[in-house]
Amino acid sequence: MRVVLAEDSVLLREGLTWVLGSAGMEVVAAVGDAEELLRAVGEHRPDLVVTDVRMPPSHRDEGLRAALVLRRQRPGLPIVVLSQYVEERYASQLLSTETTGMGYLLKDRVADVTEFVEALRRVAAGGTALDPEVVAQLLLRGRSDPLDQLTRREHEVLALIAEGRSNGAIADALVVSEGAVGKHINNIFAKLGLSGADDKDHRRVLAVLRFLKV
Repeated sequence: MRVVLAEDSVLLREGLTWVLGSAGMEVVAAVGDAEELLRAVGEHRPDLVVTDVRMPPSHRDEGLRAALVLRRQRPGLPIVVLSQYVEERYASQLLSTETTGMGYLLKDRVADVTEFVEALRRVAAGGTALDPEVVAQLLLRGRSDPLDQLTRREHEVLALIAEGRSNGAIADALVVSEGAVGKHINNIFAKLGLSGADDKDHRRVLAVLRFLKV
């Protein structure tokens, strides 16, 4: 199976290349941004594309938008989105057009390499591989209140922010790392439409006001 891999982190890109190669897959191109991804797919015509979501230049949703372009250009091209985030807007577009040969997995929730490789093979064969968290967040997307889009853990984090706790204190309370807390907070900002606010302290205040429905 011939694979084109798009991942802007050099270490992760090299690691994934090694993992896929060890599983008998041929990584015909391993690239670091969306433009290179589009070129590589056109050149190599792979059996499977594995792409991150956030890549240069803006590190927002370039990889997912490139996946949408590829599915339009080559209907049925198997694609696995591998990301730390659920980018709901473009993910819903990608999954609503055609679900065969499609996967969306969260990096932090890939706990077994063998299962990960099996998921890739399943997508390449025309199946699907969707992380349950992805499904849950996309189902919540249609609700009118942005707070309803938050996961249970994100509600817990926002409630602790409302109590005035720091990221470190929230991590201690939930028994998770500060990095995990930071990711939850970024997701909260995105779902509440606060990504463009001036600074993180300002966004925390706005998030709390929405939580309290002020």
